[in-house]
Amino acid sequence: MEDYRRHDITDEEWSRLEALLPGGPGKVGCPAKDNRRFINAVKWIFRTGAPWRDLPPGYGKWKAVHTRFCRWRDRGVWEMLLEELSGEEPDMEWLMIDASHVKVHPHASGAKGGIRRWEKRRVA
Repeated sequence: MEDYRRHDITDEEWSRLEALLPGGPGKVGCPAKDNRRFINAVKWIFRTGAPWRDLPPGYGKWKAVHTRFCRWRDRGVWEMLLEELSGEEPDMEWLMIDASHVKVHPHASGAKGGIRRWEKRRVA
C-alpha cells in the first residue's frame, strides 16, 4: 500500500479478513473499490476517537467512509466479522471498556451544595 501507516492492518490480518468482507470478487453487488483502505479508516477512527470529519484524506472522503460504516453496521457485517474472527471460545482476558468520556452530573458527584444543603433545611 502506498499510504501505509504503522497502525494499519498487516498483510496477515488482511488475509484473514479479505474473504469474509462483502463487495469482493464473485460476490453479489458491485465490487468494493478498496475494502482494506476502508477497514484501515474505521480502525483509525476507533483508535483515535476522532470525529469522522477528521479522518485523514489518505483514507478517503470521510462522508463516504461513514456512510459505508453505517451500511455495514445495519447489515450486521461488523457482528459477523467479530464472530468469525473470535472463534467459538472468545478470549475475555483482554476485554476492556473505556469509560473515560462518561461525565457525571454535578449533583451525583458530591458537588458543593447538593445533599448537604437539603439536610440543613430538613433539620431546621
